[in-house]
Amino acid sequence: MDKITINGVDICPFSSREELMDYIDENKSILVAINAEKVMNSTDKTRAIINSNTGYCDGVGAVWAVKQKGAKNAVKIPGCELWLDIVNRYHGTKSFYLVGSKQGVIDATVAKLREEFPNIDILGYRNGYLNGEDERNALIEDIAIKKPDVVFVAMGSPKQELLMGEMQHRHKAIYQGLGGSFDVYTGNAERAPKWWLDHNLEFAYRFFKNPKRIKRQLPIIKMAVKLLFKQI
Repeated sequence: MDKITINGVDICPFSSREELMDYIDENKSILVAINAEKVMNSTDKTRAIINSNTGYCDGVGAVWAVKQKGAKNAVKIPGCELWLDIVNRYHGTKSFYLVGSKQGVIDATVAKLREEFPNIDILGYRNGYLNGEDERNALIEDIAIKKPDVVFVAMGSPKQELLMGEMQHRHKAIYQGLGGSFDVYTGNAERAPKWWLDHNLEFAYRFFKNPKRIKRQLPIIKMAVKLLFKQI
């Protein structure tokens, strides 16, 4: 897979989810959902993790950017949907470990997964509130001992990417950062309605629902301006 570099961030311009999953069959790595915020606010640490792993287009800004660089067939692959595609594809053949959200949410997530995929092999799970280095190290050690094939971490960026980077040093697997996906899956949070999703306006819907998110939307505006003037 030839990567495209945007503002120092390497992105894999997958043309479909199937192409992405075929790729990770052969390349165990951390799957990082790339959007305008990750491109414009990346640090040396987060760039190092993304560029040595698999960044995919999760936001419309990332899609616009790679298409401008020549990847005309690149598509948006929402991470909150991709993780369930991965479960659906591998639930009978691979093992899983889940980290993130509040205890009630992670409990509900595991219960729903076991109901929908009765043969799923979940080796371990815990909430995303790690109190100090002892708990962090204990989690990393547990993953190193149990050796799951797939690890989902829903803690928000960049915390989840940094944690997965540490996990990866101890145990090679397919890792994916999920942000608030467990909350969406269990009905504790809602995504934008279908019309907004179909028109790549999920970011706008989130802003209208919660104007306090304006700081998180600024990278989209900044990136759009840079793309317009081909400065990125």
